[in-house]
Amino acid sequence: MPRTHLLLVLTICLVWAINFLTSATALREIPPLLFSALRLLPLMVLLLPWMSRPPQGRWLALVTVALCNGALHFGLNFWALREAGNLSSPAIVLQSYIPMSVVLAVAFLGEKIGWRTWAGIAVSFGGVLVLGFDPIVLKAPFALFLMLASALSLAVGTVVMRRLTGMNPIGVQGWTALIAVGPLLLWSLAVEQGQWEAIRGASALAWFGVAWATIAASLLGHSLFYWLVQRHPVSTLMPYLLVSPVIAVALGIAFWGDRPGPRLYLGAAMVLGGVLFISLRARVRARKVLLSRLFPTV
Repeated sequence: MPRTHLLLVLTICLVWAINFLTSATALREIPPLLFSALRLLPLMVLLLPWMSRPPQGRWLALVTVALCNGALHFGLNFWALREAGNLSSPAIVLQSYIPMSVVLAVAFLGEKIGWRTWAGIAVSFGGVLVLGFDPIVLKAPFALFLMLASALSLAVGTVVMRRLTGMNPIGVQGWTALIAVGPLLLWSLAVEQGQWEAIRGASALAWFGVAWATIAASLLGHSLFYWLVQRHPVSTLMPYLLVSPVIAVALGIAFWGDRPGPRLYLGAAMVLGGVLFISLRARVRARKVLLSRLFPTV
């Protein structure tokens, strides 16, 4: 990977890690489901120029992706972030969406993986269990459940997204915002209170959190990621993206008062180590496929 592309990957990691900190700050004043909707509303408007009509037969997949990646993932993610009271555990647990995606791809897309990848998946899920017994997590066990649900919804959306061939990824992000905003607002009205008061009384720091989530994390971060995906395999990019939760943990310790214990560090090492191994195995499989196409057996 060229150095400039590597710098872009690290920029994405930094932007996404900071998003945990700025969002957690905003969630002190704005309810999480409302915050999720406020994040998507301007994104929907900004991405309108890239939103073309989906090809025939893609509507169901597009709506599923929007509800999973937009409404459920963001809603549960920010809800968990507020309930957790720390940045470290949500940033790590969210990475479990990667082994979840692999398992779903095997179950529903018929993909084949070897025992080494299964071992990486087992280590990652084992890491979540170890992490769950750390005192910083035991203070808010419901947050761990919410983040696992958020990771699962993101995994489902990631697998279904493979059916959206022929669509501009940035346009898909716009459609996700458009489709997910309504359900998020209805969800907020059903389970949250004081939305109007929160909007009227939100500080500049809270609105900065909304702006960072919209412009930096979504518009800049995802656009750069899609640009890189068009030039490098996902298996090449994924190991570098593991820097993001590491930075988020460091930010939590430095600015949020996180004091992770040994179980969280061990669980984090298992989760991220398993994800790294899964990514490296995916790279090996991709190379084997490429070689088999270049040099088919006679």
